[in-house]
Amino acid sequence: MDAHSRGRADDIDPADQWVLNPHTGNYELRLDHSTGESSSPSRTATAEGTGRRSSTRTGSSREGSGRRGAREGGAEGPRREVPGQRSRRSSQGARGAAEPPASGRRKRKPKKSRKKKALLWTGGVMAFVVVGASLGVYVLYQQLNGNIDSIDVGDAGSKNVVSDGPMNILIIGTDKRTGKGNEGYGDKGSEGHADTTILFHVSEDRSNATAMSIPRDLMTEIPECEGKDADGADVTIPGTPNERFNTSLGQSGRNPGCTMKTVENITGLKPDHFMMVDFNAVKELTTAVGGVEVCMAKPVDDPKSHLKLPQGKSEVQGEQALALLRTRHSFGNESDLDRIKVQQQFLASMIREMKSSDTLTNPKKLYKLADAATNALTVDTAIGDAQKLMTLAQEISKVNTKNITFLTMPVIDNPAEPSPVTVVVDPVKGEQLFAMMRSDTSLTEVKQKEKAAKGKQAALLKGPKAEPADVRVDVLNGGEIPGAAGSTVTWLQNEQGVLKSTNKANAPEKIKKTTLEYAPNQADQARALAEMMGLPATAMKPGTADAEGLEAMVLTLGADFKGAGQLITGPAKAPEGVEQASADKAVCAK
Repeated sequence: MDAHSRGRADDIDPADQWVLNPHTGNYELRLDHSTGESSSPSRTATAEGTGRRSSTRTGSSREGSGRRGAREGGAEGPRREVPGQRSRRSSQGARGAAEPPASGRRKRKPKKSRKKKALLWTGGVMAFVVVGASLGVYVLYQQLNGNIDSIDVGDAGSKNVVSDGPMNILIIGTDKRTGKGNEGYGDKGSEGHADTTILFHVSEDRSNATAMSIPRDLMTEIPECEGKDADGADVTIPGTPNERFNTSLGQSGRNPGCTMKTVENITGLKPDHFMMVDFNAVKELTTAVGGVEVCMAKPVDDPKSHLKLPQGKSEVQGEQALALLRTRHSFGNESDLDRIKVQQQFLASMIREMKSSDTLTNPKKLYKLADAATNALTVDTAIGDAQKLMTLAQEISKVNTKNITFLTMPVIDNPAEPSPVTVVVDPVKGEQLFAMMRSDTSLTEVKQKEKAAKGKQAALLKGPKAEPADVRVDVLNGGEIPGAAGSTVTWLQNEQGVLKSTNKANAPEKIKKTTLEYAPNQADQARALAEMMGLPATAMKPGTADAEGLEAMVLTLGADFKGAGQLITGPAKAPEGVEQASADKAVCAK
């Protein structure tokens, strides 16, 4: 039985296997195909309660657990039966049978379990990611597992489904022209590019997230990575300097692992997982969700993308949704940067649509959306089945949508071009933003945490600062980068003028966070070094006794150190001029 037919028998719609149990007030999964009253204990819709199969379209291995779900009744109490299975031919009559008998009491609203608020966060790239924040549900594992494509990216990603600390998920929209009706967009037969890319950073405490768009026309270095040749054999693809970011995927045999390494090379943030969709996915997902509301500041009529929208609010899905996400000539100065803003507004609107829709209480719509999302999705093998996606989703869904911030990587016109059509990372604002994300600094109003941090900074980081020539420091490497102490001393001496810095090689043990130990009479030196390196207040470790003679401070680099010259933490708020948009607020595209 293939992935699309599991859970289906005769003329029974898989979505109709979700029925309301009037005794519990919850929707539950019926896997037997009778049309009468159940004669066996019901199986509840829980992740632990259903056998699963995992597979990819490129492999043949399948794994099944065959475990039966926990039964209602037994030691827990008397068994309660679930109403009989509905069929398509008798769906109208069956709906009536699901209603509890009149008792004079007000009907209790079904309670939403925590596990039902998870899975859909992680499918269909950003569309599927945002679905789970408001919907989430246990779905038919046997059917959805077979939908998911996966790619082994080797050491480019994490082998763990969920990280104990912050998580970085790379969301890739490729312009590969696969799927019905997409060959007419031009570039037929192309392997595709990283056309729309978003680095989705989820904070360690799951209180906030930052979605940073990466311009496809960014000029950068594509590092060496692993890929496939024309015959499908593993090959090492040489790194190349000064290339467009979008060539990190599809070109020269590069897979999403190459894009992940490119992002890490630019930002110092290592993606844990990737999720990728193509043109067809956009059409299928927006149709499955029933359309996404958008707002235009002026009427749009773009003959190139065939997009026509009135001024004000309207709803898009299918071909029209794809046209909106592809157009470059309807907004702003017709650049890719303005197209990114429209894409962010669209995704934010989808979040709000999922939060306000009736999908969770509509089994048919829920099944349709989940099926379309997993069909549209390609992921790394570490999250390549429905159960792993659900585990990841349970973490991501903890983020409140009002604390999801959309922004674009800070860039400037490429100075190497007489008439720039490409961009490069802004050397100041870019590094400040990357440092904020590396140090897990929230871009939203997570007030208690922010207030506490500011209090510490006021006490430890404000005050007079010594001249670089007067700063004396010993540097030890307690992080993961070989030779970090030496490279840092070289940078301090050559770039910052801290000539009295000394390489003390490896620290006695590895540490997670960089620390600076100093004496009370070295506070001015400590503040100067903290400013140079972007040390947070938590890194400052003042002693109780004054230093004597030529005694130096001790800087121990931790796992948060990403390289000489890279700030360990950024400013308390986003750099000036970096536009931000909240997923919780509607904006009209201009």
